Amino acid sequence: MMDASFVAAISAIVHVLVQLALCVRVLLRPHREPASRIAWIVVVLAMPVVGIVAYVLLGEVNIGRRRVARMREVLARMPKPADAAEADAKYLQPDVPERYVHLFRVGHSINGLEPVGGNRAHLLPDSNAAIDAVVADIDAAQDHVHVLFYIWLPDTNGCKVVEALKRAAARNVTCRAMADGLGSRLMIRSEHWAAMRAAGVHLAEALPIGNPLLRPLKGRIDLRNHRKIVVIDDRITYCGSQNCADPEFRVKAKYAPWVDAVMRFEGPIARQNQHLFAGDWMGHVDDDIADLLRRPLPPAEPGLTAQVIGTGPTVRYSAMPEMFESLMYTARRELVISTQLGHARDVRIADVHCPPRAGHFDPVLRSRRVDAGRVVRQCPPRRRHHDHLPGAKRLVDRGGGESQLLRRIAGCGGADLRIRGRAAAHQVADAGR
Repeated sequence: MMDASFVAAISAIVHVLVQLALCVRVLLRPHREPASRIAWIVVVLAMPVVGIVAYVLLGEVNIGRRRVARMREVLARMPKPADAAEADAKYLQPDVPERYVHLFRVGHSINGLEPVGGNRAHLLPDSNAAIDAVVADIDAAQDHVHVLFYIWLPDTNGCKVVEALKRAAARNVTCRAMADGLGSRLMIRSEHWAAMRAAGVHLAEALPIGNPLLRPLKGRIDLRNHRKIVVIDDRITYCGSQNCADPEFRVKAKYAPWVDAVMRFEGPIARQNQHLFAGDWMGHVDDDIADLLRRPLPPAEPGLTAQVIGTGPTVRYSAMPEMFESLMYTARRELVISTQLGHARDVRIADVHCPPRAGHFDPVLRSRRVDAGRVVRQCPPRRRHHDHLPGAKRLVDRGGGESQLLRRIAGCGGADLRIRGRAAAHQVADAGR
C-alpha cells in the first residue's frame, strides 16, 4: 500500500495544478471584467476546495455547448426576415431621421433585423391591463398564438392566459406556449400545464433543469430565458417586461407591486418577434415552424418605424451594452432609465450618464434595488449610484418590477443592466420611433 504521506503529497500537487489551471482560465477567458478576474483568483487560491467548486459551478457564463450549437444550427437554417414576401412595400419603408439612423444600424448588427415601418403601438397602463389585452387578442385569434414567458405563475393573471389558450385551441387555432424551466416551474408542475396540453396547446420548457445535481455540469442553472414574447396571427405582438403573473406577485409578496412597462404593437414588426420565438421554439422542440416566416407579410398601413433587438448566447457579448450606450449618447434633452436590475457596473454605461457626456442635462435613473430574490439595502442618495453617475438624479421606486428601459427614441423592453444578465440570458427589446 502507498504511504499516506505520499498520497497526501500527490493530492496536494494535483490540487495546486488544478488551482493554477483555473487561474490561467480566469486570466485568459474573454469578456471578463478585470475586477472579476482578480476576485476569482483570490477565491480559487484562498479557499482550497470550495473555491474550485465555486468556479466550476458559477465561474463560467455557459448554458451548455450542445444547446448553443443547436440554437446556432436552427438560426442558420431559418429564413431571413427580409426574405419574406412584402404585401405592401410602400408602408414598410422605415422613416428614420438622419440623427437616429446609427441606432437602428446597431440594432441590425445584433440580430440582422431591419427597422420596418407601418406599425401602430400604444403603451398599456398597468400589468392587469396588459394581461387583459393579451387575453382579448388571444380570444380574437384566427390562425395561431405564440407565447413565451420567463415567469408564468398559476395565479389569477396566469390562469387567464391559460384559459384563453385553451379556448383558442378549441377553435382550432394553433397555440404554442413556452415557459422558462426555472422562472415558470410552478406553472409547469401545476395541473394547468397538463390541462393546456390536454386541450391541444403545444407546450415547451425553455432551458429545462432536469437533475439539479447534474445540471451544473451542462451549464449554469441561473442563466435563463428572460424573454416575454406574444405573437398573434403574425400581426399583433407585445414587448416589455410583463411576465404572466399578478402584479401582487404572491410568491414573493414583499416585493410587490410588480410594475411593468408593456407596449402592444400591430403591424409587420410582429414578424420580427415571430422570428425570435421561432428560434427559441425550434431550439428546444422538434417542430419546424420556419414556414411561418416565409409567409407574405400582412397588409401594412401608415405608421411608426420599429425594430426588434434580441440578445442571448448566440449573439456577441457586448450587444446590449452597445445598444444602451448608443441610445444614451444620442440623448440631447432628456434621458430617463427605469430599471429593476440596474447596477450599471459596466464602466462604459456608467460613464455615459455623466452630464458632460450626456449633453449638459441631468439624467434620471429610476430603480428598484431588487436582485435575484434578495432585497439589497438602499443606499443613501449620495452613495453608490451617485459615485458612478455624478449629476444623475436617482428616484427609488418602492414597487417591484421587471426591468424596464424607457427611452424617447425607443419603446420598452425586458433587458436589464446587469453584467451577468447581458452575458447569456435571452432578452428582447423593441426600438421604435
